[in-house]
Amino acid sequence: MTFQDLELIEPISKALKEEGYTTPTPIQVKSIPIILDRRDLLGCAQTGTGKTAAFAIPILQILSESPLGRGERSRIRSLILTPTRELAIQIGESFEAYGRHASVRHTVIFGGVGQKPQTDALQRGVDILIATPGRLLDLINQGFIKLNQLEIFVLDEADRMLDMGFVHDVKKVIKLLPAKRQSLFFSATMPPAIVALANTILSNPAKVEVTPVSSTADTIRQSVFFVDKSDKNSLLLHILKDSAITTALVFTRTKHGADKVVKVLRKAGVTSEAIHGNKSQNARQNALKNFKAQTTRVLVATDIAARGIDVDDLTHVINYEIPNIPETYVHRIGRTGRAGAKGTALSFCDVEEKPYLKDIHKLIAKNIPVVKDHPYSK
Repeated sequence: MTFQDLELIEPISKALKEEGYTTPTPIQVKSIPIILDRRDLLGCAQTGTGKTAAFAIPILQILSESPLGRGERSRIRSLILTPTRELAIQIGESFEAYGRHASVRHTVIFGGVGQKPQTDALQRGVDILIATPGRLLDLINQGFIKLNQLEIFVLDEADRMLDMGFVHDVKKVIKLLPAKRQSLFFSATMPPAIVALANTILSNPAKVEVTPVSSTADTIRQSVFFVDKSDKNSLLLHILKDSAITTALVFTRTKHGADKVVKVLRKAGVTSEAIHGNKSQNARQNALKNFKAQTTRVLVATDIAARGIDVDDLTHVINYEIPNIPETYVHRIGRTGRAGAKGTALSFCDVEEKPYLKDIHKLIAKNIPVVKDHPYSK
């Protein structure tokens, strides 16, 4: 099964090809046709299974195939409600990547930052709104957002909403939605409170369940370095002194972070390039080509940009920042140690990232060995 078999429109197929996507994940294979069929969906799936693309791709297609008339351009047609700022940003980057050739506008809103850039975007008009519950309700109360003509509603990470105490806010949002709509509900687990919530949101849903990737290949040697945030650059340069590391894929959580790491590496004479959503497709393809040819020694990537990266004989993956989603760790390090080859995965963990590391240990059901004898040891 390839993405071509899913009968996607040309602008989306083109974007997926540019991202290096050819084969859909199990949840994408199961969910995309159901959503394109305009049915409600109950998805039991964790982050790291390709869930975001499973709803982003069909939403972009549905909205592209039924554009609004000029007078209607200001209404929000799809709402994706997600529990955290990080997830909202990641989902926004996915819509940006898959929708780059589609004339569908999206914006991301979350709390903890000034609202002016967000309200400016809303006033210019958006088709797709990705939001966290608190800021969404705040801007609804201020009159910036109306959801009465919404066509597609997505509740993402429902069990985390419950854990974080957002269910009351979610219920408030649901009351503001039109009764006639398509609803997509995703949760990693299905405790009774989540089942009850799903029943109030969904109408005769199709059910999709996928098991998450949770194990790491035995061929990958994993280790973690406890280090101050301010010493991460020095530690990276120290590790790269080892000439046995011919190529290294380095992961950061943000585009800005990727650019900063490249700056440090280049200053120290290490050939490196960054790939992330702000780079043109051309620049990304060239960076990947140079990395595969080993003319670039270090490729610094964000998770969304790295999804299409498939490099034979990659020896090292370095988590400059620990991912905030444990499944992402499994995906990141799975780019080395392929087809029985040996690989090395190194992770830099500062004090703020220790909870993320704990989640990873829980998921992979083992503790990653700690490297104690390094110059920046904590």
